[in-house]
Amino acid sequence: MNILLSTLNAKFIHSSLALRYLRSYTQSAFPSLQLVEYTINDVTLNIVADIYKREPDVVAFSCYIWNIRETLDVIRNLKKVCPDVPVILGGPEVTYDADYWMKKHPEIDVIVIGEGEQTFLELLEAYRQAFQNGQPPLLRDVAGIAYREGERVRFSMPRGQIEEMDSIPSPYVDHLDELNNRVVYFEASRGCPFKCQYCLSSIEDGVRYFSLERVREDLLRLINHGVKTIKFVDRTFNINKKYALEIFQFLIDNHNGTVFQFEITADILRADVLDFLIENAPPGIFRFEIGVQSTNDETNRLVQRIQRFDRLSQTVTKIKNSGKIDQHLDLIAGLPEEDYQSFRKTFNDVFALRPEELQLGFLKMLRGTGVRARAADHGYVYMDEAPYEILGNNVLSFGDMQKIKRVEDVLEKYWNAHRMDHTLEWMLEKVFSSPFDFFQSFGDYWEKQGWSRIGHQLEDLFTRLRSFLQTVHIERPEHILSLMKFDFLHNQKHRPRKLWWDDVMDKQEMQDAYAAVFEQREQLREDFARHASLEKDYYKHTLAAKVSFDIATWLKTGEVIEGDFTLVVYYPYKEGEQNAFTIVRPASIASA
Repeated sequence: MNILLSTLNAKFIHSSLALRYLRSYTQSAFPSLQLVEYTINDVTLNIVADIYKREPDVVAFSCYIWNIRETLDVIRNLKKVCPDVPVILGGPEVTYDADYWMKKHPEIDVIVIGEGEQTFLELLEAYRQAFQNGQPPLLRDVAGIAYREGERVRFSMPRGQIEEMDSIPSPYVDHLDELNNRVVYFEASRGCPFKCQYCLSSIEDGVRYFSLERVREDLLRLINHGVKTIKFVDRTFNINKKYALEIFQFLIDNHNGTVFQFEITADILRADVLDFLIENAPPGIFRFEIGVQSTNDETNRLVQRIQRFDRLSQTVTKIKNSGKIDQHLDLIAGLPEEDYQSFRKTFNDVFALRPEELQLGFLKMLRGTGVRARAADHGYVYMDEAPYEILGNNVLSFGDMQKIKRVEDVLEKYWNAHRMDHTLEWMLEKVFSSPFDFFQSFGDYWEKQGWSRIGHQLEDLFTRLRSFLQTVHIERPEHILSLMKFDFLHNQKHRPRKLWWDDVMDKQEMQDAYAAVFEQREQLREDFARHASLEKDYYKHTLAAKVSFDIATWLKTGEVIEGDFTLVVYYPYKEGEQNAFTIVRPASIASA
């Protein structure tokens, strides 16, 4: 029997852990099973044609809010050309309202409800027996499914959770070449101890763990294969202190350059675990995703979210000061009873921690969650189809939501992309009353200019910020322009060919800058000094720009020394070597 397991990932670089579990659980009984991953950006007809040529006897799809529309489009058309091929759906998007999906979409034959490994194996065995004896499959005997019986939708007996997690064969024993140049998702445990009402994990009871021996073996296999990024999907990785410490230690000892991302609950991260990480973790191999969502206590109470923001802040600050671990903090706009001003406070509270990335999301009314069940209590209006994003509620209008979306757009382009960190820090300290007010004002201006409807190059981000700042009263705007030049030049891997500012240096000014750099070559990095000794090498490897204060001194001490300075950035053109820079004051200017 030819079985096709598939899903539509959000991006090609992603990989499906769910499919790999299903394959590992069933492949000994069904060795001809094929696993094929597409993306939501692939042309529907191309997907259908590819499935058709594989001549499957059964097709199964894993479904989520980000791919359900495209998946349904595929199976609608697939059923037209392969009407007799059973279509099985599973995954969180169809699990919690299976009756709705079965009745609305007659092209779906079976929905696997909840944890799928055992159920999927029994389903395939039922279909194999049916193909062999020429009879309809006995689906009522398979626990944990919704299925069709004539025109009616039936539900079989519920299926309990798998208690012995190691009974699930590893998805990472073979087929590892499929994961080349992809993000790998990894699971050390299932379940979550918390009951946050906007999250599907609140529906599950308890936390179940794979053995440490199993986890170590799988991780080492992936590391030795050369996987670059492994994202743990455990909902609260640090809930079991001893278990988490064992894995942290193992990865520190064996990482081989692989980067690992974890979902961490920061306010319960124990002090000794934190100290261990700060002392022992090599810089850059760990990345923490921390859900804050809201700092409004009443909002957190309404969604049954237990959180101590003071403790969270201490943990995040300590991690940031260590310089060892990048942090990605999450916010959710639209939670119950959090109006625009309250969300502004939440944003500013969290931005004050200066996370490497601040993800601003919008509440999704997921099927099966408590917030969806009690939507009327807070006047929620939301999209009928996935991703079920809210359009407003009793304290946050649709107009407010659109304003916050403009904040999110600029936040992504400027803060999370880290294109001009020094510029932003200067402005947030000296120009705007709060970070939220800056991002909101700039986002509103961006929308008014129509830039949200057109693309942009890197240079455009700088010119558009400059255009916006011209509408704001700023003392010493030339200092901000100088920092923008610094961020633009210093962040480039190669000497840029195109500059976006007007006061480009002429030949004489360039020669004066070269002479000043040559005079201080003994204070420069060795490779920079070597290239500064020859005029030809200097011009090939550097780019200079006029700046209005000594940026190097400001970075070291915070002191602003104003004057006619020149920023000279050095590009080594050597793998692994970072740019260098110096600030000079040409003699002709200094003596003027």
